[in-house]
Amino acid sequence: MPMTASMTAFSRLQRDLPAGRLVWEVRSVNHRYLDIHLKLPDTLRAAEPGCRDRIQAALGRGRIDAILGFEPAPGADREIRVNVPATEALSRALETVAGIVPGSGSPNPVELLRWPGVLEPAEPDYGSLAESAQELLGETLLDLRDARLREGARLAALIRERAAGAGAITAQLRAALPEIEESLKSRWGRRLKELGEEVEPSRIAQEQALLLTRADVSEELDRLDTHLAEIDRALGRNEPAGRRLDFLMQELNREANTLGSKSSDLRVTDASVELKVLIDQMREQVQNLE
Repeated sequence: MPMTASMTAFSRLQRDLPAGRLVWEVRSVNHRYLDIHLKLPDTLRAAEPGCRDRIQAALGRGRIDAILGFEPAPGADREIRVNVPATEALSRALETVAGIVPGSGSPNPVELLRWPGVLEPAEPDYGSLAESAQELLGETLLDLRDARLREGARLAALIRERAAGAGAITAQLRAALPEIEESLKSRWGRRLKELGEEVEPSRIAQEQALLLTRADVSEELDRLDTHLAEIDRALGRNEPAGRRLDFLMQELNREANTLGSKSSDLRVTDASVELKVLIDQMREQVQNLE
């Protein structure tokens, strides 16, 4: 099954946990290599290496901006807990004081709670949150990958459409080559008559052969057709096609330029221009493929 993927996509997933809400936003745009940019809350920095590994395993190319947000659950910041070691130490100290100062009595528990360090805010289990963040990132990357594949399928259809148009141009030009050859011979013959000079038939045949060889574009058309066929094969493979297609665009453009430089007929010139327009359109789409 073809797996042509675009490098442009966006995904946003969230997960509600007792401690709060995790939200991943992952954006992907075209880039020559895989360029990862992560932004995590300071309390979840421990998850960064695992998150980076997941992105590298899921994607091959593109600039990836992955942002993790964490919203504590309502009331979570108001939860408190007793610092048992600190309270026990304070209790022992008060017992020592009571032994030294007779009649001081037992302290009021409410007064103990006011002592610095006895009460402290309850912290979420950030280790568990980091694991949940990595799991949610995996799901977000799957969603992003699906979006990239859908966009890639649309781009592949556009590229195939342009490639088919280029193939039609080469076919029309190939069919016109015999007529173009006869037109060249006729123009050359008329030019000789205009000069009014007698030329040996063998010399005429030799010059005609040289002229036709210089103007022959059959080889360029063959290479163009070969590259166009390779585009379809590259798009049909179960692997990233972006780099291969980018190379093919360079080769197609080279052949189209050569076709124009050897032009001896308006039909060849027009074909060269039309081909370069289609090649440029394909190249714009190829730049977004993984």
